[in-house]
Amino acid sequence: MVTATAREALRKVMNPPNPWHRTMVEDLGPPPTAALEIFEDRSRSALSRNQSPDVGFEFSVNPYRGCHHGCAYCYARPTHEHLDFGAGTDFERKLVVKRDVAELLRAAFDKPTWRGDVVVFSGNTDCYQPLEASLGLTRACLQVCLAYRNPVGIITKSALVERDVDVLAELAEVAHCTVAVSLCFDDAELARAVEPGAPSPARRYKVIERLAKAGVPVGLMCAPIIPGLNDTELPAVLTNARDAGAAWVGTTMLRLPGSVAEVFEHRIRTAFPLKAERILKQIRECRGGKLTDSRFDNRMKGQGERWQIVQDLVSGLESRLGYGRPPEPPSPSPFRRPGAAGAVQLALL
Repeated sequence: MVTATAREALRKVMNPPNPWHRTMVEDLGPPPTAALEIFEDRSRSALSRNQSPDVGFEFSVNPYRGCHHGCAYCYARPTHEHLDFGAGTDFERKLVVKRDVAELLRAAFDKPTWRGDVVVFSGNTDCYQPLEASLGLTRACLQVCLAYRNPVGIITKSALVERDVDVLAELAEVAHCTVAVSLCFDDAELARAVEPGAPSPARRYKVIERLAKAGVPVGLMCAPIIPGLNDTELPAVLTNARDAGAAWVGTTMLRLPGSVAEVFEHRIRTAFPLKAERILKQIRECRGGKLTDSRFDNRMKGQGERWQIVQDLVSGLESRLGYGRPPEPPSPSPFRRPGAAGAVQLALL
């Protein structure tokens, strides 16, 4: 049970020292309450290219940087340090928006070198975090993808994805579209402590159900698995998600790069003071005695007997519940530039 004192502490500013700063500021009194601030991203590219073998996609679009969901375990937190912010509360409250992202995406698709690879939203943030409700940047990008019939993948915790079911269903029909709903807790109290700004698990099950009924291929991203905290939740999560309509499931081990380890440990000790040491001990048992592993091909995986138990549990649940594989994007890609066919016909005349 998360106490009222812990809930209040989670609203306060807490940033680990930025490794790119020469100095740091430490409050002499209680930390101030975090305020939401919006900043403009002036970069001139919509597409990010992934080169890590641990991530199952190459191209992604991030309309936002930082995330109001405030998940303690988010591996993207250190990217905020490169913006001169902190990886803690700054990541959750100093949000960066790329207002011209749809135009930049259209420009990228118009380049002769683009061949219609799958574009994933987002990879470094949640593309449907609360700001999207008013700014609509993700929806604008999806409409560009639809116009070009470019395959799309989405990973989100947000119920706001339901707003765009019309675009997603059409993309699934004429090109390729999958949605993975991120959900690794069944207990609402546990989820609120670790993912304070995200919808409840019950609401996310409803998202899966509504997307499935609309004909949008939807799966479960049950990640991260946090030994000692949510591994006992796996049977309920996988069962309820399958009942709601999830067709496949993906899992990863908790990853705590750089400053994320300090943010996560602070949150765990604040929210679960009596269980914190046991949770951290079990994480280390699955990481060779460490909290994280930065090596490629190992960052999303655990190791040892403790982790093998988790893997066997997931594998058994997948088989028993009838989970399958996510649909593969068509080959060749259905991508085509609007008006391209007409232009070819005119050229023949």
